[in-house]
Amino acid sequence: MDIDIENARTPALPRRLAAIFYDAVLVFALLIVAFAVLVVPLGMLFGIDGAVIAHNPLTRLYLLAVISGFFSGFWMRGGETLGMRSWRLRLVRDDGGPLTLQICLLRQAAALLSWAAFGIDFLWSLFDRDQLTWHDRLTHSRLVVVKKG
Repeated sequence: MDIDIENARTPALPRRLAAIFYDAVLVFALLIVAFAVLVVPLGMLFGIDGAVIAHNPLTRLYLLAVISGFFSGFWMRGGETLGMRSWRLRLVRDDGGPLTLQICLLRQAAALLSWAAFGIDFLWSLFDRDQLTWHDRLTHSRLVVVKKG
């Protein structure tokens, strides 16, 4: 489905947050499964306690890679996660080109910094003339509302 980027509507903050909440629930479930994939075999084969595995820095990197893979995979394949699809949102590049892994990773890092700063980047979108966040501008990409049908 082609989107007229020039005339596409940027979603308001509540719609963005709704999609983020939906995806957060999905990512939480995915992390439970990803963690179980580590704990069950390591616990059964080597008797390693789940708490030891949870506190290992490599485990944290693995779980971070799972989260990043979730977003990057969905964004590069269609520009939308399941939460975004539910709220009819799509991530597009400003020039209409395909989303690359570099753009996806940069966008995730910038959004993570925003959340670490109490979501200031998302609040900024309330005052931005185009309702864009800093990570939208930084990556030359943005969310647009997809028309029904």
